[in-house]
Amino acid sequence: MSAQALRALHQPGQPLVLPNAWDAESARLVADAGFPVVATSSTAVAASLGYPDGNQTPPDEVFAALARITRRVDVPVTADLEGGYGLSATELVDRMATAGVVGLNFEDTNYDGEPGLTDISRQADRIAAIKAAGPDVVLNARIDVFLPRIGIPEQDQVAESLRRARAYVAAGADCVYPIFMAEPAAISAYVKEISAPLNVLLRPGAPSVAELATLGVGRISLGGGLMSVVRDTISAELKRLAGS
Repeated sequence: MSAQALRALHQPGQPLVLPNAWDAESARLVADAGFPVVATSSTAVAASLGYPDGNQTPPDEVFAALARITRRVDVPVTADLEGGYGLSATELVDRMATAGVVGLNFEDTNYDGEPGLTDISRQADRIAAIKAAGPDVVLNARIDVFLPRIGIPEQDQVAESLRRARAYVAAGADCVYPIFMAEPAAISAYVKEISAPLNVLLRPGAPSVAELATLGVGRISLGGGLMSVVRDTISAELKRLAGS
């Protein structure tokens, strides 16, 4: 399915809701439930393949999993590709095309050196390179300023994340994803100041889907939420069986 179809579904105020899948069967369930797009969660995909999250899953295994997903569903698939797994922009886009994936999350955590965020200019250049290699690819620029492990003081988080969002949109990002941002005032600032659709993670403490729509959000992700539900359900059943 086309990247244009995915891009057209990003409507501020009528957000695209993405229950993130991790394998062919979970993707089929998402599509069969009527959702127009399947997105993947890097946390869930990594766990299903036996790796920790954090750009550590071998790309061959990631793209093999994505190819199984795209074979199973007839809706656009967008993949959480973390920091790109060390691949060049051209190779990343080529592998997406081979797997049948039309969009990606691309995050600005630095996996190549000192812990923290990638330099803003370098990240903008990386985004521009991906868009040059695949102009039709829908790139969701994840901004990791709000993650506790990054360590940016709370009073500086909104301003720094907006600064990064502007740079990433100027570099060609189709939408921006300041993951873990949940305050309505910060969301409103994004909607007002950033020209691209805003992606918000649906999690405890965040506004509801209806509230996010009212705030003008264009995309809502569940992240690893679905896999957490499945894991908790299986764990509870196993405990029940073990105790019987």
